Amino acid sequence: MTSWKEKWDSLVGQHRPDSNFRKELESDRLGVRAVNEAAFETTAEAHLVDLLRDQASPYIALVEEKDGLIRGHIVFTPVTHEERPDLKILGLGPMAVLPEFQRGRIGTVLVLEGLDRCTANGFGAVILVGHPAYYQRFGFVPASRFGLKCQYDVPDDVFMAIELEEGYLSNAAGLVKYHPAFSEV
Repeated sequence: MTSWKEKWDSLVGQHRPDSNFRKELESDRLGVRAVNEAAFETTAEAHLVDLLRDQASPYIALVEEKDGLIRGHIVFTPVTHEERPDLKILGLGPMAVLPEFQRGRIGTVLVLEGLDRCTANGFGAVILVGHPAYYQRFGFVPASRFGLKCQYDVPDDVFMAIELEEGYLSNAAGLVKYHPAFSEV
């Protein structure tokens, strides 16, 4: 299986979307909210991003923009492991792309750039609750393979994890909890 890093290295040599991928700025708040409201059926994810931005630390968030329009957004926030508080794990999500720009590689680059930033910030793994068919292509696998359990009652195949550092989740069985802001929406 190709790792996320190999996919990133491959993408760098290919045509990337003609746009700017960068760290989210304070001035991006309204644009980020608009992307999340447009991409999801309710405003819950947009509200969650606002809460995470204000409450979570670290908060790793990236945007994709072209001609001043924010078209995509991704956020990574800390999660806790009940039995292993020493583990440095982030949760991916929400991730959103304006509907008219979906399937144009924006989401792919956001995920890969985000994983690269997580690694650069010393995190060993990322978890998420998401669509298996989409996230498996980056190397995410069911988190149960590492003995990880989600605090939410979700199907096994949608609670996923990826090791940013090989072997990081060895002996990591246990319950993983998202930032408390997730329970506020």
